[in-house]
Amino acid sequence: MTQNLFRVLLCVFIGGATLYAYVNKQNQLTRMRLEIPPLEKEVKRLREKNRQLKYEVDQFENPVHLIELLNKPEFAHLKHPVIDEVTVIEVD
Repeated sequence: MTQNLFRVLLCVFIGGATLYAYVNKQNQLTRMRLEIPPLEKEVKRLREKNRQLKYEVDQFENPVHLIELLNKPEFAHLKHPVIDEVTVIEVD
């Protein structure tokens, strides 16, 4: 009789522990799912910012814009190097 009671209690304890572990895992999964939407918004915002910055860089590096900068007085000292002034270093 005592042995049967012990087995029943052991089975109830193991079943309860298993159920607790399962519910705990489900809670962790739910927490992670709740964290996803704000992270998706942040990724979308960063991608949009990267697109905007890439556009600005492309506009700045546009040859027409660079020629306009060259004609400004603060950049008048800049010039293209002559072929004799260019040194090529070969790296193996």
